[in-house]
Amino acid sequence: MQFARVWAELAGVDRAVVEAVRFEEPAGVVVVSVRPRKAARGRCGRCGRRGTGYDQGGGRRRWRTLDVGALRCYVEADAPRVRCAEHGVVVAQVPWARHDAGHTRAFDDTVAWLATRCSKSAVTELMRTAWRTVGAVIERVVADAAVDDPLDGLERIGIDEVSYRRGHRYLTVVVDHDRGRLVWVEAGKDKATLSRFFAALGPKRCARLRLVSADAADWVPPVLAAYCPQAQLCIDPFHVVFWANRALDQVRRKVWNTARKHGHKAQALRIKQARFDLRRRPDELSDDNRERLADVVRLSSPLHRAWLLTQALRDVYATGGEQGVALLARWLSWARRSQIPEMVTVAQRITAHRAGIESALRHGLSNGRVESVNAKIRLLTRVAYGFHSAAALIALVKLSLCGYCPPLPRPTHT
Repeated sequence: MQFARVWAELAGVDRAVVEAVRFEEPAGVVVVSVRPRKAARGRCGRCGRRGTGYDQGGGRRRWRTLDVGALRCYVEADAPRVRCAEHGVVVAQVPWARHDAGHTRAFDDTVAWLATRCSKSAVTELMRTAWRTVGAVIERVVADAAVDDPLDGLERIGIDEVSYRRGHRYLTVVVDHDRGRLVWVEAGKDKATLSRFFAALGPKRCARLRLVSADAADWVPPVLAAYCPQAQLCIDPFHVVFWANRALDQVRRKVWNTARKHGHKAQALRIKQARFDLRRRPDELSDDNRERLADVVRLSSPLHRAWLLTQALRDVYATGGEQGVALLARWLSWARRSQIPEMVTVAQRITAHRAGIESALRHGLSNGRVESVNAKIRLLTRVAYGFHSAAALIALVKLSLCGYCPPLPRPTHT
């Protein structure tokens, strides 16, 4: 009796009776023969409900389980089939493995836990399994995970896309601002992809959304207007300031090229050296930075005014609220009259997205949390390099960032 209990624990089988243990040569594996307990027999492999016996299936079947020391270990049992009222004829459920899996739950959960903490190649070496098997295990664990619906209670969300592979392969991600966690991820970056999120959300939960943060992508507003017209779109401040910084750099390059073509090498050099100084905030400038900026002020009035406009736009977001909205109106008037084509273009672009930018100012909402999630997804794609499908990567993302990761089998509590 004690012998059977020890091997049940080693093989990671629950609600089962160990019948025999044997060592097979020359394969060098341990095979633990088991049978489910009476209460766990005759159940549908998909839904777990009682079914009527159909036949003995394909005979004995094996499941890979956790290694015993340096030896691979397999669980072996009969695989009869039952007739389920809902799913028809299916293989009977076994308590130690998921349906249609070739590994035990203990093996699957260990692989999934390791995949969130080390590279895929390390998992394959440690668990002595195939390269593609890790992705399949992760998908299986995520599909079987019992978690609360992450789409419940959403009021403020952030939408963005992140590249996961060359060739313009993107994932669309949705983050809950209130809970600070990823709630939905899908392959693609277009209206159809985002529409699938709102379709999964449903009309009632769509009606509860108040604020949606996003960048200025043209595929987001039409979908919001179709599914939740009451929600206010908030354009991410980082992207708006980026427009001004890019325009400032264009002005700097134009002034540098003009000075270089006219043979003013010293002037061109000072303008070139001030490239990164122009991007810094005034409170980040050292004495050397200030000296180089003083040279820019003296050498080029358009570049100086473009820098002032960029800093003024930063101040708009630093102020925020209704006062920030008023400052934005003054900034737009100044930019339009600046006679700097690059800044005029920025003013036109801000005007086109003015409603979303003003909403972001009033509510102080940005895509900062979404960018944090995107950074974690990029880290996962680098650490777990080798996934051949978007589905496997999405499963890994859910496993790591959505609370789907199972604990290690029988963890030791200290």
